[in-house]
Amino acid sequence: MHPTTAWRNAVFAIFFAMGFGFASWLARIPYVRDVLDVSTGEMGLILLGISIGSLVGLLAASHVVHAIGTRVAASFGMIAVSIGLALAGWAADAGSIVLLIAGFLAGGSITGIADVAMNISGAANERAIGKPIMPIFHAFYSLGTVAGAALGGLCEVLGIGLGWQTTIVAAVIVVLGLVVYRHLPPDTVDEHEEPVTLRERLAVWKDPRTLLLGLLVLGMALTEGSANDWLALTMVDGHGFSNGGSAFMLALFLTAMTGGRLLGVPLLARFGRVPMLRATAAIAVVGLLLVIFAEHPVLVVAGVVLWGLGACLGFPVGMSAASDEPRLAPARVGTVSAIGYLAFLAGPPLLGLLGEAVGLRLALLAVLAFVLMSLLTSHVARERTPIEETR
Repeated sequence: MHPTTAWRNAVFAIFFAMGFGFASWLARIPYVRDVLDVSTGEMGLILLGISIGSLVGLLAASHVVHAIGTRVAASFGMIAVSIGLALAGWAADAGSIVLLIAGFLAGGSITGIADVAMNISGAANERAIGKPIMPIFHAFYSLGTVAGAALGGLCEVLGIGLGWQTTIVAAVIVVLGLVVYRHLPPDTVDEHEEPVTLRERLAVWKDPRTLLLGLLVLGMALTEGSANDWLALTMVDGHGFSNGGSAFMLALFLTAMTGGRLLGVPLLARFGRVPMLRATAAIAVVGLLLVIFAEHPVLVVAGVVLWGLGACLGFPVGMSAASDEPRLAPARVGTVSAIGYLAFLAGPPLLGLLGEAVGLRLALLAVLAFVLMSLLTSHVARERTPIEETR
């Protein structure tokens, strides 16, 4: 197998494993809530530990990746995350909320670092192959979440404890991580290239293009994350769907988004980043409008599909654009990811509060506003020329 192809497959595996590990854990949330005997609101606060930890990791990621390299951060990062989730699983079974939160904070921090590293490696592989395949990497993450959720559901049915489930998952990911490490290229530095200083890494927070990319990713991350968190409940409370029907609608959204990422690669190659970002943002706008205002079930279903298709490219293309200049890619990807991750950190509780005040359907107008922001900032993701990249 050609080294570049093996590298690509290794990054596929990392994305899949990260999605698989987390989804298999999160699928057992009802089980954990019952074991800990906490309310849904208290469970939400416990889960906030993952988000806070991830944000800390994202802020530190460029410095860590600079110190240990992308290869180590990505491959051993996924191993460390899986072990952390296993420890959190045993903490949940033992009924220890303190240890569970501590595990989430630590695991989330490593996740933020591994997330940046795997996106940097994916973007570098994309450049080596010469095709815009970043959406496929993110599609593998989505496939991992589907498989992980299925495993969690199976373990729930079989009555397998979360500790044993997460230990088995960790064992598989540890082996996979060691294999992946062999196929990732070692980090190399051009002999004519000056090392990136701490001052340069911090300076990207003042770079207008990086900040605009962050806003672009923020808007599209909220578009994706709001559906993951609130679509099912919106279908039940806002459109009268059954619990089973609402679960199907969420699955339909995820399928549309994953399919859009797979199909988006040839379209990106043909039309370029900016036209495709504008097109998908416009599709998301139409989908959200249908979900918010349509009454007929057929139109609502169509809206969910369009919403999923519209959310498919923003995050992965934003990561590609942040990596255009390889030398500063760790700092820029870390910054853009940190800004975008605010959508996953603050979005769910704020939408919940807004939904309680005006209803979930009208609360989605806030998501619509962020999609429009992404539409307006999509020009910043245009492909850069070699001359621009050296500035």
